[in-house]
Amino acid sequence: HEQNHKRYQVLGHLITQYVYELLERVCMLQKVYIPTDATADEPRSFFFMSENALTSSSSLIVLLQDRGVFRAGQWGQRTIVSEGLEHGTQIPFIKMALQSHGGVIVLNPNDNFVDLKTEKERLSFSTGEESLTSTQSAPKRGSSSPEEHTMYVWDHFISKSAAKNVAFIAHGYGGLVFVDLLVQRKWEVINKVYSVAFIDSMHNTQHQTRSDPQIQEWIQKYCREWVSNRKPLDKAVGSLVKVNCPIVSAGTEKYGLAPSCCIHAIFKYLKSTLKAK
Repeated sequence: HEQNHKRYQVLGHLITQYVYELLERVCMLQKVYIPTDATADEPRSFFFMSENALTSSSSLIVLLQDRGVFRAGQWGQRTIVSEGLEHGTQIPFIKMALQSHGGVIVLNPNDNFVDLKTEKERLSFSTGEESLTSTQSAPKRGSSSPEEHTMYVWDHFISKSAAKNVAFIAHGYGGLVFVDLLVQRKWEVINKVYSVAFIDSMHNTQHQTRSDPQIQEWIQKYCREWVSNRKPLDKAVGSLVKVNCPIVSAGTEKYGLAPSCCIHAIFKYLKSTLKAK
């Protein structure tokens, strides 16, 4: 079991490196290091964006993943292992965003700590005592949590971009992180974001918005959520929460497959909301 777990960790690490490579080589995205004022020896995080993401006035799509061990460009590592890159990575979304909308930003909300143990040690298959001791880690400034990372990229990049129309696609915990951003940067977000597509989101409108009627109204009007459900794709799914946004089926009951199953429905929705705006 111990050995298998290590194997899985190494596989996860290799997938992460490979997906990063695909983002740069295939999707032609640029890696942007943060914080922007980091000193030479300070641990940094990074995210990815298309070349003209900040300068083009066409719309911008921001991808915000669930929480877990996986990094930028992945919806879920397990899905990549069992179903392949088409379903588990954000690459199909990035390609579609670039085709239809212009700019794209791929956040990296789970890259919060730097491992003070060397990479070499971490990738060794030794099952000696040292590998069982807890690894020491230090938080990355500006990215010590998914919420902090997202707000940092918003403050320093998205809010300053030329794009007047920004959309978010947020999966799982990413939905909670977006609503946190909406609460913390209320008017900026309301003025710049035209639409949000949630996928199996963990946000809680009532709890997070502290009953702010303007935010609740905005969520109802400009957001839609796709949930894993046995109903056909895009069919309404009843919700007990009155203040939430419209909820529809993702067309699959499998949580890990929800993003890839509703990709076309999401882009159709974003296109129509942009048109309406």
